[in-house]
Amino acid sequence: MSLSSRDSSFPRKIPLSFVTIRPAALFDLSEIMRIERQSFREQYPRGLFLMFLETNPETFLVAEYNGKVVGYVMGYLRPDGEGHIMSIAVDPLYRGNGIGKALMEAVIDRLIKRGARYIGLEVRVSNERAIKLYEKLGFKKMKIIKGYYSDGEDAYYMVLTPDEWGGRS
Repeated sequence: MSLSSRDSSFPRKIPLSFVTIRPAALFDLSEIMRIERQSFREQYPRGLFLMFLETNPETFLVAEYNGKVVGYVMGYLRPDGEGHIMSIAVDPLYRGNGIGKALMEAVIDRLIKRGARYIGLEVRVSNERAIKLYEKLGFKKMKIIKGYYSDGEDAYYMVLTPDEWGGRS
């Protein structure tokens, strides 16, 4: 096996200190869509990402490593004061480096600073890795949403309050 073929199929270990979290930009969209396709059975349409870029520039963030987008998170603040995490994904080759956690911490900080009374998200009940991350960040399972996903799988609705965040922002 050549080094180049190995590079494209094995997860990469990188120092998190070399990863930059920044607001997403229009030129990031093709990489964001690539990560979306690699990460989810059901993908959001390109138009939704464009709308988020326009309406939520402070809470639509990307993780960049060596000039390449390796993850993203889309959050927004609802008029009722709920911060909501719409989607988060990390390039499969870069998972396990703390990038998802860093993205979540950054968007939580931004939502709380913008006045979120709490932050909610939905997650597949089978996505144990994500659930563990969210619980580590202070999210609590509030309810099960039956048949939330188009394949019939249920979702947990999880919530984090600023108090549970513990003043980390």
